[in-house]
Amino acid sequence: MTAHAPGSPARARAGTIPTDLFVGGGWRPAGDGERFEVLDPATGDTLAHVAGATPQDALDAVAAADAALPGWAATPPRERAEVLRRAFDLIISRAEDFAELIVLENGKTLADARGEVAYAAEFFRWYAEEAVRVLGTVQTAPSGTNRILVLRKPVGVCVLVTPWNFPAAMATRKIGPALAAGCTVVLKPASDTPLTALALAAVLEEAGVPDGVVNVLPSRRSKAVVSTMLDDPRVRKLSFTGSTEVGRTLLAEASRTVVNCSMELGGNAPFLVFADADLDEAVAGAMVAKMRNGGEACTAANRFYAERPIAAEFTRRLADAMAALRTGPGLEDGVRLGPLVNAESRDKVAQLVDDSVRAGATLVTGGILPQGVGHYYPPTVLSDVPHDASILREEIFGPVAPIVAFDTEDEAIRLANATEYGLVSYVYTSDLARGLRVGERLDSGMVGLNRGVVSDPAAPFGGTRQSGIGREGGHEGLLDYTESQYTALNW
Repeated sequence: MTAHAPGSPARARAGTIPTDLFVGGGWRPAGDGERFEVLDPATGDTLAHVAGATPQDALDAVAAADAALPGWAATPPRERAEVLRRAFDLIISRAEDFAELIVLENGKTLADARGEVAYAAEFFRWYAEEAVRVLGTVQTAPSGTNRILVLRKPVGVCVLVTPWNFPAAMATRKIGPALAAGCTVVLKPASDTPLTALALAAVLEEAGVPDGVVNVLPSRRSKAVVSTMLDDPRVRKLSFTGSTEVGRTLLAEASRTVVNCSMELGGNAPFLVFADADLDEAVAGAMVAKMRNGGEACTAANRFYAERPIAAEFTRRLADAMAALRTGPGLEDGVRLGPLVNAESRDKVAQLVDDSVRAGATLVTGGILPQGVGHYYPPTVLSDVPHDASILREEIFGPVAPIVAFDTEDEAIRLANATEYGLVSYVYTSDLARGLRVGERLDSGMVGLNRGVVSDPAAPFGGTRQSGIGREGGHEGLLDYTESQYTALNW
């Protein structure tokens, strides 16, 4: 029996997660009674039937958040911090249960899920510490006629829309700073992975979050539910993580009521390997940057550019490392790559690879769809990829590494910046001056210099251009949930 089997302990624990809406501090069914299936991507089996919120449920959640706002905003920062700290402790104490739940509904491996749980919990600990540091300023006006007093106040009711690829971390990365700042929230999780969000709601309830401060609305009627909330004047903040295409639509809708927006959108991360790089380190970093969460991450390395003298060797080593990965259900021992989240994602990845090969790319390893159940795609490396191939322009969101050779530093930077996205870039070189110089010229919000991972709760996460607006994490992430209020005064 595999760990995903219907009678397994992990499946049994998943069955204890609340599956109703969490509104106003209580669990309740959808207004029209609708429920939808949550599937295990490794088997296609049904994990649970979850309540699917209606637009009226969304208005009820906004009303609950609005009613709770004055009390939560007035709660002393230390008390807000203690709630977040208790939530951190509860998640850590149940880390394995959370990890198994993420594997079941998302498909990632247990190792990846454990890493996500630790990362997700850390946002609650970080913002427990930041809650007491919502600092204002006071200064003398340049003219000397008065003082300038600036306070930071909570922005208000926040709508948080999260993706399926990191169902715990993307929720805590938004809930943590919002609660620390004194805001109340309505969380709309991805319909492929709502169980993790509902489990987080139960933890926050146990940690002492007052009724209405956190509300969670799973739904497959995402557009109607979110649009209804954005048209409600009580909503003053939207934080969205997802595709650039959907982000553009939400920005247009938010403009109707001039809602404060934070957008963490798509990526097309370049991974640059210069001839002087330590190739062992570069391949190890590439495996992290590409294969974290099976490539289903906005920070995943999407395009690999290797300087020509080492391009063939880098390609060979990366292909060997990719081919050695064991694929299977994420809870099985030794598995390093699980299924993609759904059939649509798998088919998109397959289409990008097939199109690249037809355009002239060489298939070094992988590239053939396996038979059987589950949404699997093999670890794949492509070389000699044409510069105009669609796989270099689109976010792959799968375990595929297309490699292109370059000749000069200027060419590498030009190729890296030849995209509408600007989330993260990776640079491998043994020359620190070159690394810093190249990093400054890359048009992205984050740079990994000789590192395959950049995410850190203490650092400002976000991109430039079509990759988003605002920052999550760090002190900047807290400030995104505040408004400045300036008072002119004399004393």
